[in-house]
Amino acid sequence: MRIAMLCAMLIMGTAALAQSYPAKPLRLIVADAAGGAPDQLGRLLAQTLSDGLGQQVIVDNRPGAAGALGADIAAKAPTDGYTLLLTTTTIYAILPSLKKGLPYDPEKDFVSISRIATSANVLVVNTSVPVKSVAELVQLANAKPGAINYASAGIGSPAHLAGEMLNLFAAIKLTHVPYKGAAPALLDVIAGNAQLIITSPIAAGAHMNAGRVRALATTGAERNPTLPHLPTIAETVPGYDISQSWGVVAPAGTPPAVIQRLSSEIIKAMKQPELRERVLKTGAIPAGDTTSEFEAFMVRERKRLGEVISKSGIVLAD
Repeated sequence: MRIAMLCAMLIMGTAALAQSYPAKPLRLIVADAAGGAPDQLGRLLAQTLSDGLGQQVIVDNRPGAAGALGADIAAKAPTDGYTLLLTTTTIYAILPSLKKGLPYDPEKDFVSISRIATSANVLVVNTSVPVKSVAELVQLANAKPGAINYASAGIGSPAHLAGEMLNLFAAIKLTHVPYKGAAPALLDVIAGNAQLIITSPIAAGAHMNAGRVRALATTGAERNPTLPHLPTIAETVPGYDISQSWGVVAPAGTPPAVIQRLSSEIIKAMKQPELRERVLKTGAIPAGDTTSEFEAFMVRERKRLGEVISKSGIVLAD
């Protein structure tokens, strides 16, 4: 009898929490500088989510250490549902395989809420490079092993992994040239100091349209609906698939009723035509996973990208 009463009280308490939450503004930590793709997506979501929750969702930019700084802050935040993290491929899949002694554990320190968007990147080359397709690039790389440089935003960045995955799957040798950020890397490709870069359509779009770089392909398993005229790398190099994804997680220990409310509201937000259109304009594809779908997705990506890192021998200095 006493157990039954305790169970009933627990259920009533959980229901009451779900109904009263949120009672104050929420903080969405974005582990990137203002203006970047994570920041753009975080702000788009925050606007719509604020309406759905009836409380303001405030974006808190915490860049540094490739996203580890913001992730650490979120992991150590109170588990009351008022601090969330916009997690990224780098945070949940790349850094855990690349760097020892991370201040957070992507599996133990967070609970998944929903994936909000995915974006296939685009492979662009300097206009002087004599190739107009991935097949021609592979042919040139085989003829001149190590002579073609690819730029990236730094060691361990998604662009670095994308280049090493191309080396791995196409059995070629492109030479990696890391930069301190995507912008200077892309500018050096435009200047001809590096021959190619695999970067986001958001960063490369204006330069592609102006003819300053030549786009060859996108990096996802399927063609990017925002760039339907471009083939995928996988159409030439079977098995190639690397995209960036963003989602929302909360500190482990956040009440399940709160997680469910947030998941429901985010899924609802990502179905709204206006938000979907605005996300598409950034070059990303809207998602809206359930908590279990997002968790399973992150587990798969950690394993898959971890294997690429291991086989490529990528090392990130402490």
